[in-house]
Amino acid sequence: MKPHPWLFLLPALAIMAMSAFIPLMTVVNYSLHYIFVGSEPEYVGLANYVEVLQDPAFRGALLRQIVFSLLVLAVEIPFGIAIALAMPRKGWGSGVALVLLGIPLLIPYNVVGIIWRLFTQTGIGVVPRALALIGYNYNVSLHQFDAVITVFLIDVWHWTPLVALLAYAGLQSIPDAFYRAAQIDGASAVATFRYVTLPKLRPVLILAVLLRLMDSFKIYSEPLLLTGGGPGNATTSLSLFVARKAESFELGYAGAASVIYLYIVILLSFIFFQAMTRAGEVRR
Repeated sequence: MKPHPWLFLLPALAIMAMSAFIPLMTVVNYSLHYIFVGSEPEYVGLANYVEVLQDPAFRGALLRQIVFSLLVLAVEIPFGIAIALAMPRKGWGSGVALVLLGIPLLIPYNVVGIIWRLFTQTGIGVVPRALALIGYNYNVSLHQFDAVITVFLIDVWHWTPLVALLAYAGLQSIPDAFYRAAQIDGASAVATFRYVTLPKLRPVLILAVLLRLMDSFKIYSEPLLLTGGGPGNATTSLSLFVARKAESFELGYAGAASVIYLYIVILLSFIFFQAMTRAGEVRR
């Protein structure tokens, strides 16, 4: 009797599961205790969770994070599809386009934050100088709108190529026969996109939405290096808020906030997955 192929994956899967399970259980344990460096942990049950949910600062960070993530999806998914549709399918141009799209994805998060901090630095940055030519006083350190829109545009610049590459791979897998049939039926370009391209891209788009949704919740280095989370709390993301609580040795609070953070990401991912899956089934 031949062993099933997946049995060979069990050791790797077990290691990955343990590497995730142990830190998770540690955080859950922290969340149930009042822990401060130099003192004995005190079991407080769900008190930390109640404190987190009642904290206006946490709710504000959560609201900012949800709005940011929804805006990221609303812009990056359509923009990425548009870029993929505009890319050449064959020839040397497709290779050049793929390389250019891959460059932003290779830049580490902290380097992105440093680069854009130089670009937006008042007095020397290219962005303030360019906007000064049209009379706009740009300053990410003082103006909340400037800081928020800059962090958003950084994410769009950094991660839209991922959506474009996924969509491009999906487009390449669609047989030409579908497009020839639509052409014979006299379908317009809009109808062809709606009834042929978009349904065939659905599995890829589900993956793109889930990846960008989960990854957008992890934004940390860019706002930290660009504005330090300011001005005020304008760019304090949820991950940055939780990290600062942990840095201030409020480990019980940070643990409870992290668990709530995890549940929110899982819940939103599940909602988006179910919504997109059911939308595809209705279309059929």
